[in-house]
Amino acid sequence: MFIGLDIGTSSVKAVLLDDDQQPVASASAHLDVSRPHPGWSEQDPDSWWRGIEATLEDLGRRHPREMAAVRGIGLSGHMHGATLLDAADRPLRPCILWNDGRSASQCTGLEAREPRFLTLGGNRVMPGFTAPKLQWVRENEPDIFAKVAKVLLPKDYVRLRLTGDHVGDMSDSAGTLWLDVAARDWSEPLLAATGLTREHMPRLVEGSDAGGRLRPELAARWGMTQAPVVAGGGGDNAASACGVGAVQPGSAFVSLGTSGVLFVTNDRFSPNVASAVHAFCHAVPDTWHQMGVILSATDSLNWLSKILRRPAAELTGMVTDLKGPSAVQFMPYLGGERTPHNDVAIRGGFLGLAHETGEAELAHAVLDGVAFALMDCLGALTAAGSSVTRVTAVGGGSRSRTWLEIIATVLGVTVDVPQDGDFGAALGAARLGQAAADGYDPATFFAPPLAASIDPNPTLQSAYADAYRHWRTLYPAMKEI
Repeated sequence: MFIGLDIGTSSVKAVLLDDDQQPVASASAHLDVSRPHPGWSEQDPDSWWRGIEATLEDLGRRHPREMAAVRGIGLSGHMHGATLLDAADRPLRPCILWNDGRSASQCTGLEAREPRFLTLGGNRVMPGFTAPKLQWVRENEPDIFAKVAKVLLPKDYVRLRLTGDHVGDMSDSAGTLWLDVAARDWSEPLLAATGLTREHMPRLVEGSDAGGRLRPELAARWGMTQAPVVAGGGGDNAASACGVGAVQPGSAFVSLGTSGVLFVTNDRFSPNVASAVHAFCHAVPDTWHQMGVILSATDSLNWLSKILRRPAAELTGMVTDLKGPSAVQFMPYLGGERTPHNDVAIRGGFLGLAHETGEAELAHAVLDGVAFALMDCLGALTAAGSSVTRVTAVGGGSRSRTWLEIIATVLGVTVDVPQDGDFGAALGAARLGQAAADGYDPATFFAPPLAASIDPNPTLQSAYADAYRHWRTLYPAMKEI
């Protein structure tokens, strides 16, 4: 048996997997995000640990026999979070999250002073990444910066609590901007640009390699007969790729979580910094990937849900009998945007509101707007040399068939829908745990059973192509305003 743990932005998820990589059970625990100032986004690192405790205790109560047989644990988590620890491994401040925009000015300064962020790091310096967050702390909280002994990513702080070891994996660490992505190793010049050294960083392993063992007292607490191996694991998107079998070059998935991601696996490091494509290491050895990332996917729907005081599922249920794009257009830039604009200051909006506009039209506009933003990502990935004809859908938003129909039609690709798309990252983490414990070859990770495959609707493609062309004019107009 194997366990996958995923530290998401809104919840901790745990999945229990058998030796045939079939899910046996799952559990989750809610997480809160703090926004103390406009554009800021933080989380208490210890809330992740409380979520881990709750989910594993839940699994232990419901499945004691299976928990006793666990041999491997894999970890996944939201990327880029700056978790700053003192010499006693205590958090010095709340973790600055991936969707925090406070470090925009630091990004400009770092790119100017160290151009190798764009070459060795392979990515634009964006406020979401870890390096500019540390530079912000260095400039604005010098007393805290002086006490920093280790910088860990969210899942690696959980690993520290599980094993006592400071360890990171290649895929998650690539999102710090301190990694030489092609060499899969820390870059001393990039670390030095933010006043850090290798001593501040965890030891690196591949995602499918062992990164420690569970503390014996925790194994006993959760009813395990042996201390399982804890795998290197991966950033949430690389782990999701392992969960859906997207480990061979050309395989791809679309994630509709808090953020939206279009992910393509590559056999080499393939950056495209001009269009803000993310080029990172994969969680499996000798493999890389590209991502187009939008900051507000289900976050856009959840925002509308809060405003209208209706559940998100009820809003998507209002959009039925799809006959074409919404008459209202929505820009999903609630907290800025990454691909392709790299613009932390841009904000969203609706266009085309009329007396007859109701809740269904607003919900439809949000679904369309997120799909159009993903189409922007597809254009950036195509310019970087990737070819995408088929994607697997994961994340909470993949429960909406209508949304997936819109995405398939806008992107012009077939969307495969797994039977359970909400535990993709946790499932992939569990698979990496099996690889570390048993020597299972991660290159053979297979796709999960499908509930459906959705092809583009040929009767709607022309109308959606026209709507997308008009939608693309909105960003430059908003930017000028």
